[in-house]
Amino acid sequence: MALAVLTDVVKRYDGKLTVDHLNVSIQEGEIFGLLGPNGAGKSTTISMLCGLLPIDSGSIEVDGISVAANPIEVKRRIGLVPQDLALYDVMTAAENVTFFGKLYGLRGKLLKERVEEALAFTGLSDRAKDKPSSFSGGMKRRLNIACAIMHRPRLIIMDEPTVGIDPQSRNHILESVKKLNQLGSTVIYTSHYMEEVAAICDRVAIMDKGHIIACGTEKELRERVAREEKIVIKASNINPGLIQELGLHPRINRVEVREDVVEIYLPSSQGELQDILFIFAKHEGIIASLHVDEPNLETLFLSLTGRSLRD
Repeated sequence: MALAVLTDVVKRYDGKLTVDHLNVSIQEGEIFGLLGPNGAGKSTTISMLCGLLPIDSGSIEVDGISVAANPIEVKRRIGLVPQDLALYDVMTAAENVTFFGKLYGLRGKLLKERVEEALAFTGLSDRAKDKPSSFSGGMKRRLNIACAIMHRPRLIIMDEPTVGIDPQSRNHILESVKKLNQLGSTVIYTSHYMEEVAAICDRVAIMDKGHIIACGTEKELRERVAREEKIVIKASNINPGLIQELGLHPRINRVEVREDVVEIYLPSSQGELQDILFIFAKHEGIIASLHVDEPNLETLFLSLTGRSLRD
């Protein structure tokens, strides 16, 4: 069942098409990744989905409710972790979470319980009385998450939540996303970090220039890439006879050499690796290291657009 549906959504800024007839459905219970470079239209799409920006044309529904017709009701069902921190430095961590809880209509004992629950979930219980100005960047991000989840939303949207933070905080946030999903929340996670999306998302949409250019599971998306693997071998005594025999192998597409590295391109490394090792041994090539590069989301984006995710 689709929890959020965007149909032919269009948004223009100064006459420029930022989101171009976007169609996408997010299924209830999934972690849905929205992957793309800066400027792809991810944050604009999220802002329209949350009712923070009007759409120029098309429609957006969350839990069967039109964002345009009933934005307040939609906002009650959504928890947004924005790319830019939304915190008040004059308030303590607990006061920040309490403030956002009141915006969602929580009061009294329930509000107090939810504040404690959100701070505990994000590992900030011991800093409840401290102000965000004394927090690290990663802790501020976690407090941002606490503010977004304290009303137990059906849909949680995280817009680039790990930008500019340390690896430990990044791992904490990624684990939190998985736990929130296990507890019943549907999650939309936007990023331009391919490895994050691949690690936590059930499905991924790759966005570029306002379009969804590919959508599916990571396996489905990888299968869209030309099925060519690359074996990278660092070795010494790389001689012409060795390279010539590799090039004549019927299953090897091409061989490229630079200094002490040999790159071998072939449809699949399975079954051919033994032949390659035999050829190296025959020509007395001494292997220092070997690894296989398989197609990934970065490869797919490059093949579809001709540029890197981080260009």
